[in-house]
Amino acid sequence: MSEQREVGSGRPARDADLGDMVASTDAGARAPTGLTQKILLGTALAWSLFQLWIASPLPFILGIGIFNDTIARSVHLAFAVFLAFLAYPAFRRSPRDQVPILDWVFAGLGALAALYVAIFNTELSGRPGAPILQDVIVASIGMLLLLEATRRSLGPALTILAAILLVYTFVGPYMPTIIAHGPKSLNTVVNHQWVTSEGVFGIALGVSTKFVFLFVLFGALLEKGGAGNYFIKVAFSLLGHLRGGPAKAAVVSSGMTGLISGSSIANVVTTGTFTIPLMKRVGFSAEKAGAVEVASSVNGQITPPVMGAAAFLMVEYVGIPYTEVIKNAFLPAVISYIALVYIVHLEAMKVGLEGLPRPGVPKPWMTRLIGMLTGFIIVCGLAAIVYYGLGWTKEAFGEASSYIAGLALVAAYIALMWYGARYPELELDDPNAPVITLPEPGPTVRVGLHFLLPVVVLVWCLMVERLSPGLSAFWAAVLMITILLTQRPIEAVLRKRDFAASFKRGWDELIDGLITGARNMIGIGIATAAAGIIVGVVSQTGVGAAMTDVVELISGGNIMLMLFFTAVLSLILGMGLPTTANYIVVSSVMAPVIVELGTQSGLLVPLIAVHMFVFYFGIMADVTPPVGLASFAAAAISGGDPLKTGFIAFFYSLRTALLPFLFIFNTDLLLINVDFAHGVLIFVVATIAMMLFAAASQGFFMVRSRMYETAILLLVAFSLFRPGFWMDMIAPPYESVAPTEIVRVIGDAEPGQDIRLTIQGLDDVGQPRRFVTALAVPEGSGGDERLAAAGLELLLQEGEVLVDNAAFGSPAADAGLEFDQKIVRLDVPASPPPKELIFIPALLLLGFVVFAQRRRAAAGTAAATA
Repeated sequence: MSEQREVGSGRPARDADLGDMVASTDAGARAPTGLTQKILLGTALAWSLFQLWIASPLPFILGIGIFNDTIARSVHLAFAVFLAFLAYPAFRRSPRDQVPILDWVFAGLGALAALYVAIFNTELSGRPGAPILQDVIVASIGMLLLLEATRRSLGPALTILAAILLVYTFVGPYMPTIIAHGPKSLNTVVNHQWVTSEGVFGIALGVSTKFVFLFVLFGALLEKGGAGNYFIKVAFSLLGHLRGGPAKAAVVSSGMTGLISGSSIANVVTTGTFTIPLMKRVGFSAEKAGAVEVASSVNGQITPPVMGAAAFLMVEYVGIPYTEVIKNAFLPAVISYIALVYIVHLEAMKVGLEGLPRPGVPKPWMTRLIGMLTGFIIVCGLAAIVYYGLGWTKEAFGEASSYIAGLALVAAYIALMWYGARYPELELDDPNAPVITLPEPGPTVRVGLHFLLPVVVLVWCLMVERLSPGLSAFWAAVLMITILLTQRPIEAVLRKRDFAASFKRGWDELIDGLITGARNMIGIGIATAAAGIIVGVVSQTGVGAAMTDVVELISGGNIMLMLFFTAVLSLILGMGLPTTANYIVVSSVMAPVIVELGTQSGLLVPLIAVHMFVFYFGIMADVTPPVGLASFAAAAISGGDPLKTGFIAFFYSLRTALLPFLFIFNTDLLLINVDFAHGVLIFVVATIAMMLFAAASQGFFMVRSRMYETAILLLVAFSLFRPGFWMDMIAPPYESVAPTEIVRVIGDAEPGQDIRLTIQGLDDVGQPRRFVTALAVPEGSGGDERLAAAGLELLLQEGEVLVDNAAFGSPAADAGLEFDQKIVRLDVPASPPPKELIFIPALLLLGFVVFAQRRRAAAGTAAATA
């Protein structure tokens, strides 16, 4: 890590400006020497070891070094702040090879201010809400230094936003009525932001401490072990020979890297230094090559399991299991990637691009297909043996089954290393070399199969063992550490090399990986703490409710306008922020807007869909000019114009911008309450729909599309995505019943069925409020008994139905029902025809376009050969 221009992939960047930009973005722009370097790297190493310690079961086994959440967050932030001041210079012209005395002072004071919460944890808990002068001074210094660390490590955007909201906390009484709030004293603010867990030391920093660090460390260890190079080479070996192959390989390799990356910018520079020059070599312009890399890298942030750390935050904010978040995010991410590959294919068809030459004699397609099927069957068979075999050992051997599984894992690792040693090692090609030869797919895939084992362990622990994300990442990291220590010595034995030198190389790669993981976490740790300031302001001032009023005023109550303005505000709030920070900001400020205005408009959306909506548009800010940081990073590599790269990347990313609007209205895309067979149908139909949308946006399907054909493709895509829109016009899904019939309706309904209630009442500040809610029908023998089971007591008065009581913690209270509210409308589910019937006319329209374009394509081919 002593090289100044080292990037996330561990390869020195070839361009000086790119190297500086990458370094300043991801791992700190300073590269000091001597004792300062040892302190910087030693602190980073200590941070990684501390995080591994608190994630492991060892503290509980040994009974020492057990930290509660507050102390762990405090130490986590102390490391981040200390390293931020050492790794990031104050200004562009500040020295890079040394740390000024003032920065040492800031680093020490910042770390002590963060540790204050841990050191005086008992005393602080004994005076809640009553800070003494010492608390106020330390908290004030800590917040100022945190903002400065944020400016250095993340740029001015998040710093300015946090500072503006802090000022708003104090000047709230003097603001316009719509966003005004009560006065707040300095003691109250610093206590809320620094001493309690409502601000800096809140949920966001807790997620960074428990989960995010371990996943970032896991990714760094994988990269140092050679997995990043392996993923890129596999993608190019499989796809590089296709039309526009390097661009398709860029999409796939960026997707695989994005699975473990916490930063879209890191993803761009990790894969882009290799893929962008290759795309340019086969005919893509500098801007289009950069845009493809940006679109695919940003897409990595919506891809499970990490999602730029947002997956773990969603668990805390939405209150659903991690496995549910993964399931909900899976389908949109996959179809978005498939559509991007298709966009690349269309771009290549437009200009007649070809792929790179493939080594050897191409095999017949039937042989390749049989080989793929054979490989798939073998993988499925092995998966079944592992799953059911481990399940049997658990029943037969109990706790000893863990040791048996460990031995099986070791045996698999050694077998895969032996198998891979039969093939040449992977070397990273120079994309600027005069001749590019694609690697052979078979040997390329086989030589690094052992890199898949840590990923398998991670998925197994998450999905099968149902361990926490932090513990799952810990065991995956432990396996990766083992691989780093042993793969070079094993290779030395198998390939007959110097054993001692190989062991030293593996040890150096492990230490480098631990240091890289910590340095890559500096920005994320600072971002989650600084974003905690914004969360604290929202909770202390009620600015979220004010934002709801603003959006409602602008949109005039129109649901589509409301979603559009929320998307625009999410883009603005996300400008210049890393993925983790922008999700925290936009979810804190904008998610309540959609929930509140949606219920007022009769749109009942699961909370996870709302958070996915704002998350998607938050990360789109990495693409969108004028602040799209990922676009600037790609342009630095390609030599293209950054703004033009950003606009093309945004155009390529329209499919990603479309998805949030679709799954707000059609939650089937998030696989919510969907069985397996229905899920497969949704996947197939949604993939076709997204590819048709991509073709329409590109103006090219089989041939260049005419205007009416583009319009038909858009109509077909919309119909496949939202068949319910048309079916609801034909047969409404709900029928209205007089509210006075509610006892009979609930008595006749099936248990578990939702009935919709339109409620009129007052909000928390006494203002009139009208909203729609759903009440699930509980078990019971009649309407009265079921109402009682729901905790709902009603009063019939002059033909009106009033809520007389909603028991605390009951389904009725959870639905938002309160005393003295009036039920003004009652909607019960109808029995409309299946909405999938809309697919029939949609596919007929598609057939018309296919027929017309195939005729034109055939005519063009005949004219060319004449």
